Amino acid sequence: MGGLTIIAAGGASAAGGEPVIPNYASQSSSCEIHNHLFCASWVSRNWDPVLWPALRDHIVLAVVAVTIGFAIAMALALTAHFYRWVERPTTVVTTILYTIPSLALFELLAAPVGLNVFSAEIALVSYTLLILFRNILAGLRAVPDEVLDAADGMGMSRRQALLRVELPLALPSIVAGLRIAIVTIIALSTVVYVIYNHGLGVPIHTALGEGPFKTELIAAGGLAILLALFADGALVVLQRLLTPWTRTRTG
Repeated sequence: MGGLTIIAAGGASAAGGEPVIPNYASQSSSCEIHNHLFCASWVSRNWDPVLWPALRDHIVLAVVAVTIGFAIAMALALTAHFYRWVERPTTVVTTILYTIPSLALFELLAAPVGLNVFSAEIALVSYTLLILFRNILAGLRAVPDEVLDAADGMGMSRRQALLRVELPLALPSIVAGLRIAIVTIIALSTVVYVIYNHGLGVPIHTALGEGPFKTELIAAGGLAILLALFADGALVVLQRLLTPWTRTRTG
């Protein structure tokens, strides 16, 4: 901070151009005052007021976006599965949405929708559609014809074959799409703060603007990474539970 000396109530100071923790106070540790790489004391003190609310909001943003996106993509994929002419226009529209830079889309939505959770979720949902639509449709079309013939021979209706045969066999591809979508949305949610002041992007942005303050940056960024890893791992476990026949075949 350019040689500026900041003196707290306890008389401690940090000078010589070293970064100083934002809102410096007498309870700050030496680690925080001198902006060391990571200060566990700051994380402990700021978990409840800063990190946990940001993490909770981040989870809600991601879960809501992927859930809505999955419902829309599933409806579009099933329609394209039965009516092939739907595939091309759906692919074109979802591809255009996916290629729009996130910050640009957030700002474009801010004018008509406002700086709120709705504009944030609309943007996030739009980035899930292409990934989920293509994976769901690919999974459905990968079901062998002989399997469908067998289902027809057993007297299954088209709806029964879809629910009992096609969707279960398409699960690996569907879950693969969900894994990509959830990790993508967790990453994109860190920049939602530009229109909706929630999520882990808030402490990350704050830390970058104040030094950067290394502990807050590492803690918030690390939580985003751990959240993505946990979500991806949870979906892998879910896939194994829902598709036991793949484990038998592998064995």
